[in-house]
Amino acid sequence: MTAPKKLFIKTYGCQMNVYDSERMAEALGGQGYTEAKSADEADMILLNTCHIREKAAEKVYSELGRFKKLKAAKPDLKIGVAGCVAQAEGQEIMRRQPLVDLVVGPQSYHRLPEMEEKAQTGEKVLDTDFPEEDKFEQLKRRPKAKRGPTAFLTVQEGCDKFCAFCVVPYTRGAEVSRPADRILTEARDLVERGVREITLLGQNVNAYHGAGANGDLTLAQLIWELDKVDGLERIRFTTSHPNDMMDDLIEAHGTCKKLMPYLHLPVQAGSDKILKRMNRSHTAESYLRLLERIRAARPDILISGDFIVGFPEETEEDFQATLDLVEEVKYGTAYSFKYSTRPGTPAAERPQVDPAEADDRLQRLQALLTRQQREIQDSMVGREVGVLFEKPGRQAGQMLGKSDYLHAVHVANCDRQAGDLARVRIVSSRTNSLAGELID
Repeated sequence: MTAPKKLFIKTYGCQMNVYDSERMAEALGGQGYTEAKSADEADMILLNTCHIREKAAEKVYSELGRFKKLKAAKPDLKIGVAGCVAQAEGQEIMRRQPLVDLVVGPQSYHRLPEMEEKAQTGEKVLDTDFPEEDKFEQLKRRPKAKRGPTAFLTVQEGCDKFCAFCVVPYTRGAEVSRPADRILTEARDLVERGVREITLLGQNVNAYHGAGANGDLTLAQLIWELDKVDGLERIRFTTSHPNDMMDDLIEAHGTCKKLMPYLHLPVQAGSDKILKRMNRSHTAESYLRLLERIRAARPDILISGDFIVGFPEETEEDFQATLDLVEEVKYGTAYSFKYSTRPGTPAAERPQVDPAEADDRLQRLQALLTRQQREIQDSMVGREVGVLFEKPGRQAGQMLGKSDYLHAVHVANCDRQAGDLARVRIVSSRTNSLAGELID
């Protein structure tokens, strides 16, 4: 009997890449691959890359360089690069790193089995097309595979916004929404396999407009359909654009009990001049008024955001406008980055901010965001929250889970199991988590 081949996937970047890596593993499972714990024991290595972070391509090349000894010791080892860097770099990856056997873009994962077969014959395989067939239909899940209590589910891909700093429209393509019935089928399948919380994913998820029985559904209408799925207890979604935060989605935050009180709504900057240069199509004022409406619908909602510091032509006055906006919003959590150029994007050709000044601004912004995050965490002490337990903690009898607001929660002397939902009273706030006790 042939021994199973081992597959090691290293995932970079966003939650959508996590989802994609799971689908790639399942696609290659049909080729006889099982999970490898490390690259050292693998028969095939896949790097599922992201182009959002600074110097993403160079980091991938550096990682590939570390595999040279592995390839020399195991000539039959197959190495592949997937994701947005693969889409952007294409043939250049194979030119710079001849040890790479296959390069696959994010729209072609369903072709991995046939690509792997070609690679096994010694052929170098490149597929960065935008195929017409539905990759999600092709990526069938292996039946009866047990899942943890939480899962990602991609409902929309691509983006039509063309922000000046972003490569997503070029690497993921135009906005495409999956039909609602296929999403619901996948959601029911996940629930049957143990999932109790689903996070809906999209580069611009609230622009969702998937086909339904009586016409296209909005994201809010899709959420209400998911609300009917027995056994599904929690629904989240990410990442949203302020311009697509429609009235029915705001209303759903106030009326749909399964939709959790957490919203990731990136603003990127507080200066209208910079927002216009970013091609964000919203202003600081319109963003703040939008949050007022959201908080009116769900007063306890926790707001998360994204920020880019040191965008081309940003002045100290522009940066101060960002700090002022943050002070007004009070973010429960946020992600902030120093601007870095992405070849082919409009912002890459503009005058750049001095790196030292950008570093200083980033540190000041992160200090403010960290203070706000801690203040909101501290305000949770004494409150009762729902917690979905995900796994045992390091200490005996301890369980770890996530609150309604996506805070990590540790509970000692806990007799619950992964997948259980329970009411918990928060007793203390730590650096990046909360400690609680079971109420019943």
